[in-house]
Amino acid sequence: MHQGNHRDHEGAKKLFELIKDVKVAMMTTADPDGKLYSRPMWCQDADENGDLWFFTKLHSPKTAEISKDNQVNLAYSDPSSQTYVSVAGKAEIVTDQATINDKWSEALKTWFPNGKEDPEVALLRVHPEKGEYWDSPNSTMLHIYGYVKAAVTGESPKTETKKVNLA
Repeated sequence: MHQGNHRDHEGAKKLFELIKDVKVAMMTTADPDGKLYSRPMWCQDADENGDLWFFTKLHSPKTAEISKDNQVNLAYSDPSSQTYVSVAGKAEIVTDQATINDKWSEALKTWFPNGKEDPEVALLRVHPEKGEYWDSPNSTMLHIYGYVKAAVTGESPKTETKKVNLA
């Protein structure tokens, strides 16, 4: 798999800045019949190359789906700041105990009560290929201004939208 730095592409800095404080992403995978499934995943910090990490159970529907089709989509949402990000990429299952130890936090015992040594603990590493973000003004006054402007001029408030090639 390509191991390049996804943070070096135009627009990537803002994309990673927008998702750094979002704690849950919806991960979408495809089953063998092509049906799409989404589930919430607790986010780890992106690494220095911009790869995105998630803890999972080694034997789960999502890991079975990723083993057959490793293309995934991640949707990040923070309605309080009107920030929305979508990232598409390729996922791989990582069972390296040193990496698990490095990324482990005690809060993960909620999902993995047997701790980080449990053989069912694994990581999903997502190598981003494409991303898109929508970044809207978030202050109440700007929303009121946008509403008034839309009512008077028929123009909707401006949202910054950017597609980012991360591969």
